[in-house]
This record gives sequence, C-alpha cells and structure tokens, in this order.
Amino acid sequence: MPGRLEDKVAFITGIGSSGPGWGTGKAIAATFAAEGASVFGLDKSEQAAAETKAIIEQGGGRCTVFQGDATSAADVGRAVDLCAGIYGRVDILVNNIGIGAPGGVVEQSEESWDEVFAVNLKSAFHTCKRCIPLMIDGGGGAIVNIASIAAVRWVGVPMISYASSKAAMIQMTKHIALQHARQKIRANVILPGLIHTPMIVEPLTKHYGADVPRLLDIRDKACPGGKMGDAHDVAYAALYLASDEAKFVSGAELTVDGGICNQVAAPEDSLNAANDGRAAAAVRQ
Repeated sequence: MPGRLEDKVAFITGIGSSGPGWGTGKAIAATFAAEGASVFGLDKSEQAAAETKAIIEQGGGRCTVFQGDATSAADVGRAVDLCAGIYGRVDILVNNIGIGAPGGVVEQSEESWDEVFAVNLKSAFHTCKRCIPLMIDGGGGAIVNIASIAAVRWVGVPMISYASSKAAMIQMTKHIALQHARQKIRANVILPGLIHTPMIVEPLTKHYGADVPRLLDIRDKACPGGKMGDAHDVAYAALYLASDEAKFVSGAELTVDGGICNQVAAPEDSLNAANDGRAAAAVRQ
C-alpha cells in the first residue's frame, strides 16, 4: 500500500544517526518520506540530520531539518513554528531521542539522573506541548513515542534513570491518548528490545574495541530468534501507528523485541555475566 502517509506532515526528533548505518530516527524519517509524508526533523547534529535529509531527497521525498536541542523549550518552539510555516501543519509527531546511563539509585549521580530524564522525557513534553495544538487545529493527529522494554522489565543491568524515564513515557502517552481522544489525536508507544543501531556499536567500540563483533554475537544469541532487530523494525511499527490503518489504536504499547520479553531470563543476563555489565549498559531503543 504505497503512500500510506500521503499528504501528512511528520515532525520527528533525532532523525540523524549517531554513527554509520541506520539509527531508529533515520529509519523512521526515511520510511515515512517513502510513504508520502513531508518530514521535519529536529536533531542536535547538523551533519547527521543533513545525511538523513539527503537520503530522503535522493528518493524523491520532502524533508526539512532544524539543528536544535529537544530538551530546550525555545529550540522546540522555533522548530515547530518553522515546520508549521513551511508545511502548514503537523499531523504526526515521533519522539525518538533517548540516552541511558548505567547505575542504580545509589550509584547514579543527580546530574546524570536529570540529564537522562531531560533527554528521554522532557523533550517529549516540549514537543507534545507545541504540536498538539496544531493537531487540534488540523482536525487530529498521531503521536508515536519510543520507549523501551526496560520500562517494563529488568534487563540484566542497573539502568534506573533510563528504565524510569521510559516507564514515565508510557504513562505520559496513555494520558495524552485519553485526554485528547475527542480531538481525534491518537498517542501510542513502541517498546523496542535489543536493536542493532550505531548507538549500540559506539559504546561497545569505546569499551571493547576489536571485541565488538563477539559482543554483538552475544546480544544476538540473547534474542529468541538468534538475532537482534534493526532500526527498520522499529520504523515499520511506527509507520503502522502513524497511519490511518491504526485509526482505532490509541494508548497502546507495541513491543518490538522478537519475543524477548516472554523469556524468563533477562535479555542482558549473558552479556552482563560475560562482560561485567559495561556493554550491557549500552542498551538503547
């Protein structure tokens, strides 16, 4: 079904990859553009955003990017105003950015806790605050938030701020879905499991260098099917939730994890045991 997002405008945070390959934001943006959406991307990295924009335009799609910080109300406001000025509206909002930090409540610093919550949750607060009024004016819209399976289960290593912020993202999504249902705004949340993206490879490379292939293999084997997912698995889930095919789906949690949450063992147990937890702390959406 080509053109599933034809004539829609999608505002996406974090559309640039943190390294070579496909991050989830990059994959979501390219997938949405291929399905007819006009994409507006907000990213801290001008270079990474420009790469995604080039890919979209090479495929005949439409994309505008804005370099800014999604944790800043001022930057988000300027980005949303620019999007509305260029495209006239916002139909779809995807909150994709996220970071993590290892440690439990005893080990983690207050500064680290605040940073993780700012990136993972406050950024979505800012974008929803600015985009929802535009969606109301336009007759409705779809919000897709990216959380993590860490929001609903132990993943084998302490990451309390990451897990807590992603759990809060789920409840924020449900609250928005119910409050704005009569205004024809849907809000849903995706819970990715172990996904192979540049955001995973970079911290593994930093800590383990040439051992990265072995560690990626351990992560693959932790998945029921023997292989991690990739960014496009998340992108296709986001495409469904953003499209009119999901017109009666709101307040839902869509788990994209290859079945790992159905296992008794935590997905990171083997990785944690083999590598003292540092690589396990690289879990991201």
